[in-house]
Formats: sequence, structure tokens, C-alpha cells
Amino acid sequence: MQRKKLVVVGSCNTDMVIKADRLPIPGETVLGGTFFMNPGGKGANQAVAASRMGGNVTFISKTGNDVFGKQSVVLYNSENINTDYIFSDPNNPSGVALITVDSRGENCIVVASGANASLCPADIEKAGSEIESSDLVLMQLEIPLDTVEYVAELASRKNIKVILNPAPARALSDQLLKNIYIIIPNKSEAEILSGIKVSDYDSARQAADIISAKGCDIVVITLGSQGALIKDHDEYHFVDAVKVDAVDTTAAGDVFCGTVCVGLSEGRTILESVQLAARASAITVTRMGAQSSIPTRAELLTFDQNQ
Repeated sequence: MQRKKLVVVGSCNTDMVIKADRLPIPGETVLGGTFFMNPGGKGANQAVAASRMGGNVTFISKTGNDVFGKQSVVLYNSENINTDYIFSDPNNPSGVALITVDSRGENCIVVASGANASLCPADIEKAGSEIESSDLVLMQLEIPLDTVEYVAELASRKNIKVILNPAPARALSDQLLKNIYIIIPNKSEAEILSGIKVSDYDSARQAADIISAKGCDIVVITLGSQGALIKDHDEYHFVDAVKVDAVDTTAAGDVFCGTVCVGLSEGRTILESVQLAARASAITVTRMGAQSSIPTRAELLTFDQNQ
């Protein structure tokens, strides 16, 4: 199979994770946690997920000129990701995320963006030929919004399909949404984009209708353990979540997005791609960490055989 080229434009962080019995309330100190560090960042997570699923991936990002940034590039090279367009910022540190995970697998995250916040349209111009020769572009919102808009406009002009995971949640312009082929929000992100409180299939469908009316061809709303709703033009599909014992939901959404893109790059329909992504993200939540929890395609095949 000829693998289509996937370009991921997004953030690169180092995750500092504490696993505790419960998340602290404001002003509280919770003792008894365990600590470890992981490479992370939504852009990097999605790039690694797509590569491990068999995708042909180029990652466009920005790190600091520090040990975290240098270690990240070494890691991405080991994952068979093209790192030619990971830029180094001499003035800002690499991004860092502080993550607390409770005994149920729920998490709370604070991010210091660092060099991610300086990935700008001028950097994208240097990678323009790479984007223009791609088949799919995947982005998130941990980089400046004007950079996201610039990439979406550039790709759209060349009839390249743009997939956006609108996380962290924020309002987006109708002009940006018109340049998006597929948008993949979770419940809270869909609520911000639509004004509809999403809690179940019916409310997700209402939200998807409003979001798609702003210009997106396909809307996929992830509903956690409830599954995912797909609005593909005038058709609706619902994909059930795979039942597993979750220990850490970190990166589950990123694995979902990266796997959807790989499915599309292999010629699968959006329904087939989401079904594939649901299984991959189910494996992810049974493991601790961000990139350390991302499965390979071989692991996904084994998982499918054991279901």
C-alpha cells in the first residue's frame, strides 16, 4: 500500500506526571503520589500515534534550545517521523505540561507553552513545500491561532484536506472552519463551538449540525466512554466506545485523532477510520502516560484478535 503523506503541525511538550489517589482541590496538597516524565504535547502525541499506526508522518513544531527539545527530536527520529521542520527557538524554553492523574484515570493538566507559542507563519513558510506535497494536514490548538489559520488557508488553497482537533477548547472563526475538512472536538469543545451542552447522542447531533453549518464537511464529536458521533455531510453514524478498564485518559484523544488520519490515508471511510481510532484509544487508556501509552499497529491487530 502506498502510504499518503500526513503532516502534523502542533505542539511539543515534556509531560511531568504525578499519579495520586485523587485530584487536589484549590489550596490542597495531596501526598502519596508517584512521579515520572514523558514526552508529550498534543501535536507530538498525534504525530507519534499516526506513525505507530503506520502513517507516513512529517511533524512541524518548535522547541527550545534545551535538553527537553533535543531529546524530543531524537525521540521523533526513532519513531520514523520526519523532523526536518522542527524549529529551535533560541529565546524560549521547550513546552512543559504538569499533569495529575487520579485513581480513576481522570487527569488535570496545566501547560507552559514555551517555544510552542512562537511557532509562527514565517516558520510555516519554510515548510510550505512539505505541506503542499502532503495529502492530509492535522492540527490542534496548542500553537498560536494565527498559525493554525495560516496553515489551514494554505492547505485549503491547494485542495489538501485539513483535520482539526480544536483542543484546548476555544472559539474559532467561521473563516477557519470553512477551511477544515474534518473537525474532531470532545464534548466541551463541541459546546464552545456550537453553544449546545453536549451530554448524549441527541445533543451531540444538534451540536454537530451547528458546527457543520459553519463550513466543516465532517464533524466527529468524541463522547468519552459513550463513544463518538459522526456527521458526514448529511449522514450520521454512532461508534460505541470499546469497554476497557481505564487507568489514565491522557493522550486518548490524540491517539484517536492520529489514528483517524491514518485510516483516511489508507483509503478507509470516515466511519471505518473512527472505528479503528476507537479501538486504538481504548488501548491507550489502559496504560499510564502520554506517548508511552500509544499503541503500535501490531498491538492494535493483537487487540482486535482478542476481542
